Amino acid sequence: MLSVAKVGPGGWPYYCHSVMVGDGHRPAGKPLRAAQDEAGVPPGFWTSRGLAAVGLTAGDVVTERQAELLLGEGRHPDADRIEQERLEAGDDPAKARRATVLGRPIEHNKSPRTESARERLPWLAMDLVYRAPSTAQVAWALLDDEHRLVLELCQDIARDKSLAWLEDSVAEIRWGSGGKYRAPVKDGLIVAVFRHYESRALKPLLHDHAVVSIRARRPDDKGTWGNLSADSMLEHIVAAGTLYSLYFMEEVSARLGWAWEPREVTPGRRPVMEIAGIDQRLIGWQSTRRQQIADALPDLVADYEERQGHPPGERAAYALDCQAADQTRPPKRTVARSLSELRDGWRRSAIWAFGACTVYRLAQRARAAAAAVWARVRPVVDIALAAVDVAAVVYVMRGAFKRRYLLAEARRHLTYVLRGRPHQPGLDEQIVQSVVDDYTRPVGRRMMTADLRALYPRDTEDQAVLRPLTRNRTASPYERARLAAGALAAWVYAVRRADRLGSRTQPHTVAVPAAPRSRLRPSRPDRKASRGLEQTTDVATVEQTRRTFEAAAAKMAAKLQDGVRDRAVAHDPRPQPAPAKAPPSHTQQPGPQYAPGRTTGGVA
Repeated sequence: MLSVAKVGPGGWPYYCHSVMVGDGHRPAGKPLRAAQDEAGVPPGFWTSRGLAAVGLTAGDVVTERQAELLLGEGRHPDADRIEQERLEAGDDPAKARRATVLGRPIEHNKSPRTESARERLPWLAMDLVYRAPSTAQVAWALLDDEHRLVLELCQDIARDKSLAWLEDSVAEIRWGSGGKYRAPVKDGLIVAVFRHYESRALKPLLHDHAVVSIRARRPDDKGTWGNLSADSMLEHIVAAGTLYSLYFMEEVSARLGWAWEPREVTPGRRPVMEIAGIDQRLIGWQSTRRQQIADALPDLVADYEERQGHPPGERAAYALDCQAADQTRPPKRTVARSLSELRDGWRRSAIWAFGACTVYRLAQRARAAAAAVWARVRPVVDIALAAVDVAAVVYVMRGAFKRRYLLAEARRHLTYVLRGRPHQPGLDEQIVQSVVDDYTRPVGRRMMTADLRALYPRDTEDQAVLRPLTRNRTASPYERARLAAGALAAWVYAVRRADRLGSRTQPHTVAVPAAPRSRLRPSRPDRKASRGLEQTTDVATVEQTRRTFEAAAAKMAAKLQDGVRDRAVAHDPRPQPAPAKAPPSHTQQPGPQYAPGRTTGGVA
C-alpha cells in the first residue's frame, strides 16, 4: 500500500521532531541521532539518482541540518558552507543566501504578487509511505530474525523499484506561467527514507517514509533548478502503489517460497492479497487500528446519508474513512523501546491470545499452503483475457478514464493471476496497450472510454446479459465490474473453443484446397481486352477441370464393375450374360461391364 502527504514550510518541524525519530517525540535540544537510538529506529538515508547534483551519495545518513535545508527550505543541503564561502568572497548576505536556493525561494510565495492563493502554500516535499500487507507484518513481527531480515530486504527492493518507476516514467519538471512547459527531470529525484516499526496502536507495522524533494533540475545546459509537477506525481500514486505490491509479492515468493491469495476485507470492495496459510485471526490482532476506524465509521456514514440523502460514493467513502482515522488517532508512545523489545512483546501477546502452536508453526503452515496454491493455480498471464478484464473493470468503475487507471488495474490483475510468481518486464504495459488498441475509444483530449461494440459483439446474445450487469445499481461498483468481467471472459473462452473445434479435421472428410482470394491480372492497356482475356482463361480452366474429373470417374466406375463381376463369378459359377453393347455416342471402356443380377456386395 502507498499513500502520500504534503510537506510544506510550516509542516516540516513535525517531520524533524516526529517522523525522523520513529513517530515519537524529540525534546528540544536533543540531537537527532541520539533521539533515533533512544526510539529504536534506524537513521534515515539518502537515495535516488538526483543526489549527485547536490553533492550527496546514495546511502549517506540524513542529518537534521541537511533535511531542514533541502526539505524544509528548498535550499542546497550544504547551504551553510556555500553561503559562508560567498560571504568571504565579498558578496552581500542577500546575494550569498540566494546562491544557496534551488529554484524559486519560498519567500516569493509569501509576496502579494503571487498568481494565486495556491502558490502561497508551496510544496517542498512529498511524503510517500510504503506499507507491507497485514500478513507480511504478522510474519515480520512473530518469526525469527532470519525471516525478519528477508522481509525487510523485500521491502527495500519493492520500494526502490517503485521509486525508480516514478523517477523514470512519471516525474517531470514544470516552468512558465501556470506550468505550461513540462519535461522529464534531468538528473532524477532526491529522496530521504526513514523506516518505522510500529503503528499508533503499538502493533507491528513495518513501513517506510520516502520524503521526495520537490526541487529538481531542468533539462537544459545551465543547471537551472525548478519544481516537480506535483499533480503528475499524485495522479500516478495508485499505479506506483500497485507496482510496489506486485514487486513485494514476487520477492517474498522467490525468497521464502510463499504464495498469495485474495482476502475480502469489506464486502463489495476490492480484495487484498495476503500470504496464504497465515491464521486470519492474527490479521485482526495486528490491525487493531483498522478495527478502531471501522467502529467509528458507521456513525459518520449515517450522518452523511442524513445530510445528503444518499449513501456515500467512492470518493466520499474515502473521505469519511480519513475522518474516522483522525477522530480515533491515539497519542504516540512516549517510552522508547528497541526493536528486539517490541518483537518480544508482540510474540508474547500473540501467544497469549492464540496459543504457541499458532505462532511457532506460522512459517511451516505458510509453506504448506503455498504448495496447495501452486497445485490448483496456474500462474500464466493471457494478455487477451487480461485486456478484457481490465477494460470491463475500469469502465464499470469509472466510465471515462485515463491510461494510468488501466495501468493500475493491469498490475492488480497480475498480482491476482501470478500470486507471487515473477512477471515479464513490460507485461503491464502490453496489457494496457492491448486495451487501448482493441477496447477503447477517445472521448476527449486525454480521456477515453470502453468501446462497447468491441466488448459486446452485436452478433451474439451477450448484450442482454452483460449490459444489465453494468447497470445494476443495487450492487457495489466493484461487484458489477467483476460480474461484467467474468461474463466477458466466459464469452472469450466460448469463442476460442468454437475456433478450436472448427479448425479440427473431421473424420471421413477430404480436405479441398480453397480457391485463391486474388488472381494475377495482366497489365491492362485496355480494360475491355483484359476482361476478355480473363474470361477466356476462366473457361479453359473450367473445361480442363471437367475433363479431368470425367476421366477419373470413368476409371473408378470400371474398377467397381470389375470387382462386382469377380465376386459374382466366385459365388455363382453359371455363365454370365454378355455385357450390353454401349451406345455409339460413348467411349467403350475395356473390361467387364456391370449387368443386373444377384450380387453379394456393394458400396455404401
